[in-house]
Amino acid sequence: MPQLSPLNWIFLFILFWVAVLSLSILIWWSSKVYFQSSTMNLSSVKENKWNW
Repeated sequence: MPQLSPLNWIFLFILFWVAVLSLSILIWWSSKVYFQSSTMNLSSVKENKWNW
């Protein structure tokens, strides 16, 4: 183990969990936007069914 001060270990611990949390939020948000855009495309196809 490298000889780091306890404050640096705390910073590394916080940085690790912030990275994990931001990555999971990014994955959740991109999947949510993907599903909303696909349902919006289906609704726009249903609205333009009559070709007016």
